[in-house]
Amino acid sequence: MFFPRPESRHEYALSRIMTSWWTFAGSFVAAATLIGLSIVVQASGRNGGPIAIAFFVLGLLIVVTAIMSRRSTSWSITSERLIERHGILSQTRREVELADIRSVEVSRTLFQRLVGIGSVVVSSAASADYMIRMRNVANPDAIAETVRQARLKRLA
Repeated sequence: MFFPRPESRHEYALSRIMTSWWTFAGSFVAAATLIGLSIVVQASGRNGGPIAIAFFVLGLLIVVTAIMSRRSTSWSITSERLIERHGILSQTRREVELADIRSVEVSRTLFQRLVGIGSVVVSSAASADYMIRMRNVANPDAIAETVRQARLKRLA
């Protein structure tokens, strides 16, 4: 009869973070413009079918590219680690133990403050520069606080 020791803890997820949709607002405006243009060209009725299809396909391609780009980068905060993942087909993964985190910084430009996004930079004791940078994430202050609280619980 084997029972795990009480001090052995299991790692559990605290949060999963992705880039904010605001980062891709320009792409969505361009796609909407192209799709609208395709409708106007098609409605004009002057043999513009191939051009209208090209505009429509290009608009859809921009939307799909923006969605795939957003899904290609994510960050996970667990009870033990902060994990950064890049890529869709081939993936790069970077991990930082919560106990090794030296500092957590939040930076926001004026536009980012207006729409509620920002960047969170996590520095590790093992490197002189930043270790993980979460760019254009929604509610960066709450994310930084989650990292700080998880770090404090891990150190306790």
